[in-house]
Amino acid sequence: MTDYHVHQSAIVDAGATIGEGSRIWHFVHVCEDAKIGKGVSLGQNVFVGNRVVIGDKCKIQNNVSIYDNVYLEDEVFCGPSMVFTNVYNPRSGIDRKEEYRDTFVRKGATLGANCTVVCGVTIGAYAFVGAGAVVNNDVKPYALMVGVPAKQIGWMSEFGEQLDLNIEGDGAASCEHTGVVYKLTDGELTKVDSEPN
Repeated sequence: MTDYHVHQSAIVDAGATIGEGSRIWHFVHVCEDAKIGKGVSLGQNVFVGNRVVIGDKCKIQNNVSIYDNVYLEDEVFCGPSMVFTNVYNPRSGIDRKEEYRDTFVRKGATLGANCTVVCGVTIGAYAFVGAGAVVNNDVKPYALMVGVPAKQIGWMSEFGEQLDLNIEGDGAASCEHTGVVYKLTDGELTKVDSEPN
């Protein structure tokens, strides 16, 4: 008996590490050296490579392939059919496995449906990448990114609501749902524990 659920159509290679309470759905393939945390959901047709680490409480929606050298911290959301890469300049006839670039997605980040994350970037904690965006540079924590290539258009709270702040400069705003205050200083956003004045 395992303390996680695997659908009968899924393939989990011997040696994969899977945390308690995780759910692995139809036609998923998890490779032997993958490390998957607790309470993770892998939707239909997900692929998880060997050199992959997925933190606790991540939600990977249908048709997402998480290739070698992709590292997801806790509570990352990967929307349906979003895309990771691991080689910057692939050619079918040239073996570039030694050139894989690490991609890091920090805690609580959201990657919207059909977005693409070009290898070698870091997506900051609680950043929000909109559907269909193409991320080819690092993303700041709490940044709201849209477009091709992705550009920052705002800031998001940890709850997932857009904050009423300029992209750069100084200021403060609270999440309308939770009341948590966020402070913007020199283009960097941080969470403040106090309630708004």
